[in-house]
Amino acid sequence: MDPQTVFCPNLDCPARGQVGKGNIGVHSRKEHRYICHVCHQTFAETTGTVFYRLHKTKNLMTLILTLLAYGCPLQAVVVAFGLDERTVKAWLTTAGQHCEHVHEHLVQQPRDLGHVQADEIRAKMQKTVVWLALAIQVSTRLWLGGVASSQRDESLLTDLIQRVRQCALCRPLLFCVDGWRAYLPAIQKVFREAIPTGKLGRPHLRPWDNICIAQMVKQYAQGHVVGVVRRIVQGSSDQVEQLLQQTHGGHLINTAYIERLNATFRARLAHLVRRTRGLARQNLTLQHGLSLIGTVYNFCTNHRSLRLHGIIGGHKWLARTPAMAAGITDHRWTMLELLSYRVPLSQWTPPKRRGRISNATKQLMLQWCT
Repeated sequence: MDPQTVFCPNLDCPARGQVGKGNIGVHSRKEHRYICHVCHQTFAETTGTVFYRLHKTKNLMTLILTLLAYGCPLQAVVVAFGLDERTVKAWLTTAGQHCEHVHEHLVQQPRDLGHVQADEIRAKMQKTVVWLALAIQVSTRLWLGGVASSQRDESLLTDLIQRVRQCALCRPLLFCVDGWRAYLPAIQKVFREAIPTGKLGRPHLRPWDNICIAQMVKQYAQGHVVGVVRRIVQGSSDQVEQLLQQTHGGHLINTAYIERLNATFRARLAHLVRRTRGLARQNLTLQHGLSLIGTVYNFCTNHRSLRLHGIIGGHKWLARTPAMAAGITDHRWTMLELLSYRVPLSQWTPPKRRGRISNATKQLMLQWCT
C-alpha cells in the first residue's frame, strides 16, 4: 500500500483528487484501507476501480474481462468458470463504465488529429437492428469513440462528431468518410465556435478553418464492388493531398483504416459476430462492450503498423499501442493496470454562501485550490 499514489474520493473533501500531497495515510493494512487526514474519512484500496466491493479474486475478474474483450462469448465464460450469468454481465457493465471514464479522461483531450476516418456498423439485436458509429485517428490508429443508436440518422453522426471534436485542436483536419450525405451537415454543425459580441441573444457561430471532407463512394453490382468514386465535398485537392501525406494516410482518399477497425470490433465483440446466437438485448450492452474493447485496443494492444525500427533494449523493433503513438502513455498497459486505474476527481470548489468568506475557508482555498 502506497499512500502517495491514491487520492481522497470524498466529494466534500477540500483535498479530493489530490495525489502526493501528504494528506493520505494507511488506516488498516489488514483491511487494505486508507484514511484522509483532511476529512478524516476512510476508504478501501479498490475505491474508484473495477474491483470495488468485489467478492471474487482480482485475477479471476481480470481473466474473464480479458476473455470478453477478445471475443469470447459470455455463455462460454459462464459454463467454463461456473459463474452466474448475471454476475458476468454486471462485471461487463462495470468494466464498460470504467473504461468509458478512462477514455473521457485520457483520450478525449485536445490534440492535433490531422486525419480522421469514420464509418458505421450494422449489428443485429434481438428483434431489432442497431447502428454503431466509430471514428479513428489515422496517424496513431487511436480509437476516438463510438456511439450506438437504433436508427441510422443524422443524430447518430452528430453524437459521434461531437466526441471527435472533444479530441481535436483547431488545426487543419481531414475527414474521410463514405458516401452518406448526412456526414457533411453533421460535421459542419459540430465544428463551429461562438463569437462573443457582448450583446444579448445567441452569438454568431463561425465554422472552423481548414476543415476538409472527402468521400469514397463504392459502386455495387450484384453484391460486389465494381467501382470506386472519390470526391472532395469541402476543401481543396491540395489541402487534402497535403493532409494525406502528413498523416501517412496513403496517396488516395480511402476509408481502409476505419474498415479494419470495424473488423477488429466485429472479431472482439461477441454480439457483433455475424450469424451469432449471442445477440444483445439492449443498446447499453453494446455501448459498454464498445467502451471496453475500444479502451483495450487503445492501451493494451500493440499495433503492428505503429512499431519503430531500432535496437532498443535488445529488441530490433519497438512495439507500440495507439495510446503510446498518441503520447498518452509511455508503455503498454496490462489488463490489470487498466482495470485498476483511478480517474482523478475535479478540483474542489468551496460552496457558495451568502456573506464574507471565512478565514478557515480562505486557508483551505489557498492550500487546495492553487
